[in-house]
Amino acid sequence: MNVRNYALVTSAYWAFTITDGAIRTLVLLHFHDLGYSPITLGFLFLFYEFFGIVTNLVGGWVGSRFGLNRTLYAGLTVQVVALFLLSLEDPSWAEALSVVWVMGAQALSGIAKDLTKMSSKSAIKLVVGGADDQQHQSALFRWVAILTGSKNALKGVGFFVGGALLAWVGFDDALRIMAVALIVVLVAVALLLRQDIGRSKKPQPFAAVFSKSSAINRLSIARFFLFGARDIWFVVALPIYLDEELGWSFEGIGAFLAAWVIGYGIVQSAAPKVLAGSAAQDVGSARRLALALAGVSVVIAAMLSADLWAEVAIVGGLIVFGAVFALNSSIHSYLILAYSNDEDVAMDVGFYYSANAAGRLVGTLLSGVVYLLGGLAAALWTSAGFLVATWLLSRLLPAINADDATPSSTAV
Repeated sequence: MNVRNYALVTSAYWAFTITDGAIRTLVLLHFHDLGYSPITLGFLFLFYEFFGIVTNLVGGWVGSRFGLNRTLYAGLTVQVVALFLLSLEDPSWAEALSVVWVMGAQALSGIAKDLTKMSSKSAIKLVVGGADDQQHQSALFRWVAILTGSKNALKGVGFFVGGALLAWVGFDDALRIMAVALIVVLVAVALLLRQDIGRSKKPQPFAAVFSKSSAINRLSIARFFLFGARDIWFVVALPIYLDEELGWSFEGIGAFLAAWVIGYGIVQSAAPKVLAGSAAQDVGSARRLALALAGVSVVIAAMLSADLWAEVAIVGGLIVFGAVFALNSSIHSYLILAYSNDEDVAMDVGFYYSANAAGRLVGTLLSGVVYLLGGLAAALWTSAGFLVATWLLSRLLPAINADDATPSSTAV
C-alpha cells in the first residue's frame, strides 16, 4: 500500500468534508434568520443534490482519462469558488435573486463534493494495492471503511464548525475563512501528490461510464434505494417533527443530527471489526443488514402510528437505524471497489455514486411531500418500502471471487 498517497488523498477529503458540513449549517441557519420559509430553504439545497448525479458520471470518465489527482484538485478548486460566491450574497437583494444565487453556488458545491468523493474513494482501490487474494480484500474493506467513516464523522464536525463560525464571525467571514483554508490544502496536495492516479491506459468513450457489469448495476440500484430510504425521513421530516411535534429547540435538533452523523461515521469506520467476517462473505451481510434496516423502520413507524412512546421511538430507534445503516453503507462502499477493475474503477465508482446522488435527490423531494401527507410515520413506512427494495436487489448480488476479487458472475 502507498501510505503517502493514501494520507494525502484522505487529508484533502477530510478538509473538504468539514467545509461541506459547515456550508449546510451556515446556509440553513443564516437564511432561516432572514425569514426564509422551510420550502424555500429546501430549494436552496436542491441543485446540490441534482448536480451530484451528473458530476459522478462525467467525473468518473474524466478521472479515468486524465487521472484522479486532477479531478481531486478540480473538486477542491470548485469548492473554493462556491465559498467565495456564497460570501458575496447580500441580504439587501430581493429574495428571488438571493435564492437563485445561492442555488447556483450550491450547485457548484455539489459538483465539488462529488468530484472530491469520487476521486478519493476510487483512489483507495489503487493506493491500497491489487486485491488479488483474501488478505488484500480484507485490507481494501478496512481502508475504505476508515475513509468513509471518518468522512461522515467529520461532516458532523462540520455542522458544529459552521454554527460556531456563524456565531463568532458571521456568514460572509465564515465562508472566506473556509475558502482560504481550503486553498492552503489544495496547494499542499498539488505540490506533494505528483503521481498520476487512476488514469486509464486505454482511454474509454463516454458511453463506457454506463456499467456493463450486472453486479455493479444491481449494487448501484440497491444504493439508490438505500440512501433514498435514509433521506426520506432525515432531510425534512425528522427536523420538522422534532420542532413541531416534540417541541425541541433548534440547538437540540442541530446537536442530535450532528451527533447522529458523527456516530454513524464512527460505526462505519469500525465496520470490519464489528462484522468480524471475511470480505468475501460481505454480500451476505449486505442482504441481512438491509432486511434488518427495514425491520427497524417498521418498528419505529408502528410506534409513531400508535402514538406509543414517540420520543423514545425516535431517539432510540434512529440510533439503532444509524448503526445498522452505517454497517450496510460501509459494505456497499467496499463492494463497488471489489466489483471494479483497476482500469475502470473511476467510471464504475462514478456510475455508482451517481445512483447514490439520485437516491438522495428523490429522498429529499419525497421527505417534504410524504411528511405533508402523513407525518414522520408515513416517511418511515415509505423508507421501509425502499429498504425492502434494497434487500431484494442485494439478494441478486454475486459473491466476490476470493481469487481475483471480481464478481463470480458479471453477465449483463
